[in-house]
Amino acid sequence: MPPYPLVEPGPWLDPAEALASGQWIKWIGGASNHDLVALEDLAALASLAGAHCLDVAADAAVVAAVRRGINWALAQGLPRAPWLMLSLSDGEDPHFRKAFFDPDRCPAACPRPCARVCPARAIAASGGVHAERCYGCGRCLGACPLGLIEEQQQVLAAEQLAPLLRSLGPDALELHTSRGRGAAFARRLGQLQALDLPLQLLSVSCGEGAGAAGGPLPSLPAYLWQLHGLLRNSGWPLLWQLDGRPMSGDLGAGSAQAAVALLRQWRPELPPGLVQLAGGTNGDSRRRVAAAGLAAAPVAGGIAGLAYGGSARSLLQPYLVAAEQRGQGLLACPDLWPLALADLRQLWALAG
Repeated sequence: MPPYPLVEPGPWLDPAEALASGQWIKWIGGASNHDLVALEDLAALASLAGAHCLDVAADAAVVAAVRRGINWALAQGLPRAPWLMLSLSDGEDPHFRKAFFDPDRCPAACPRPCARVCPARAIAASGGVHAERCYGCGRCLGACPLGLIEEQQQVLAAEQLAPLLRSLGPDALELHTSRGRGAAFARRLGQLQALDLPLQLLSVSCGEGAGAAGGPLPSLPAYLWQLHGLLRNSGWPLLWQLDGRPMSGDLGAGSAQAAVALLRQWRPELPPGLVQLAGGTNGDSRRRVAAAGLAAAPVAGGIAGLAYGGSARSLLQPYLVAAEQRGQGLLACPDLWPLALADLRQLWALAG
C-alpha cells in the first residue's frame, strides 16, 4: 500500500458548502458513457479524491455502477458522499450522441485513423464502435477518410422520464440546452417540475455553440435570462454551467481557454445563480481563471467551481487499460488504483 493516506485529512466540505465557497469540483462521467466497469472504478476514485458531485447518464445500470463506486469509497473511509447528478437534454446535443459505422463498408486496407483518435478506446482494430464505451466526443467523425461514421442521438423520451427519475432518485440534475431552444427547454422543465423531485441542485449547461437551427440566435446572456424567467419559481438551487469546448479537456492546456474566455466575456451580464466552468477544463483551468482576474465565489463575479471529464478520464486511462489487460477492474488491482488516486488528487489540487 502507498505511504500516503487513502483519505486525506481535509477539509471535506459537503457539496453545498463547496458550491458556496467556490471550491466545488464535479466529475463528469459522460452523458452517453455506459462502460459500467470503468464507470464504477472512476466514480470510486473521483469520490475518494474529493469530488463533490458525480455527473453521469440517466440510466439505471450506469447509476447502479456509480453507486457501487461511491459505496466502495465510503468503505475506505470517505467522510461524505458526493451528490449524484444525472444529465438530460432538451434536444440534440453532442453530449448525448454515439458514433456508428458499418465495418463491412470499411476498405480492407484502411489504417483506421478513427481508432487512433478515439480517447475512449471505443473503436478497436476491427469491427465497429463499442457503443458502451463511446461518450460522443466526435473526434472519429472527421477522421474517417471516406466519411462513413455518423452520429446517433440518444434523447430520453418524455414518457420515460418520470418512472426513470423516480426510480433512480438523483440528488441533482443537469439540463443541457442550446441558444434558441427556449420552447424545448420549457417543455423539458415542465416535465421535471411535474415530478416534484427533492433536488439539491439544478444545473443548466449551455455554451456559445451553434444553437437551434433557423432564425437569429440570442446572445448567451439573453438566452440564460430567458431560462431564468422559467426557473426562478422552481425552488431548486440553480447552477449555470458554461460549456466552453465540450469534451476536449484531454487535448492540452490550450483547450482550457474557451471556458475561461466565455466566462470573462459574459460574466457581468449573466442572470443570478452560481457559475461553473466546463468544456475543455483541465489542470490549467484554475491558472487561467486567476490570470483572467476571475475569483472564486463568494466574491462578486466569482465562480462556484469547475467540472472535469475528459482530462480526468485521460489521466486514469493508462491504469484502466493495465487493469483490463489483467482481466480485472481497476479497483481489484491494489498496486494500480492508489497510483491513479494520487494522480486524480493532483488534478484536483491543480484545479483548486
